[in-house]
Amino acid sequence: MASSLQGALAVPRVRAAGRYRLLDKYFYFAMSLLIAAIVVAGFSQTVNRNLFHPAVPRPFLLWIHAAAFSLWVVFFILQSALVRVRKVKLHRLLGWFGVGLAAIMVPLGVTIAVIMGRFDKHVMHLPNTDTFLIVPFGDMLIFSTLIGLAIYWRRKPELHRRLLFVGTCCLLDAAFGRFGFLDKYTLYFFAADAVILFGVARDLLVNRRVHIVYRVALPSLLVLQLTMIYLYRGAPAWWSNIGRAILG
Repeated sequence: MASSLQGALAVPRVRAAGRYRLLDKYFYFAMSLLIAAIVVAGFSQTVNRNLFHPAVPRPFLLWIHAAAFSLWVVFFILQSALVRVRKVKLHRLLGWFGVGLAAIMVPLGVTIAVIMGRFDKHVMHLPNTDTFLIVPFGDMLIFSTLIGLAIYWRRKPELHRRLLFVGTCCLLDAAFGRFGFLDKYTLYFFAADAVILFGVARDLLVNRRVHIVYRVALPSLLVLQLTMIYLYRGAPAWWSNIGRAILG
């Protein structure tokens, strides 16, 4: 993926046609607000009974995880706004805070997946907890890869902003999964992918071509997501045994 993206840097950017200048100018900021709206709408379905007023108190680390996730959404909005008002120096300075936050979120996400998996299995007696581990584990692998590439190419704006956008969208399966229908039929991955498709549409309208980030990331994501669904819902014995060993 890295070599393919690097090769794309030689392709000059196509300037936006006049009627699409507003789309070009405000797309990423608008998407940051849409992402925030999805997060609020999704987690509002469950946050009261699972966090604020649960029948059985949740592990304290869940509060830390929720705060870090919320902070990332706020950070993404702020960074998009700073670029929009041309505060590039402040954007780059604040970016190092984002690096630190992402570095915390990944191990925190893995840790809380195990803690909540054990809680759901041994306290709440929920089904499929062993195999569900692949979902948060996979999310953290995808997020860390995309955000790591965004940090590496932080001085290549066309790569950087798309990688951040896709990486943040990949966290939305957690919000979409709070909607019963999407959770029941394991459609939350594809709902998150649908948000990424707004980026594809933006590129087609503004640049008249789809950027290589989307051309590489979307097929790769689809393969990974289908694999995650298979391991979760298909529950092959070898993965069930791994999950059982982790959760006890």
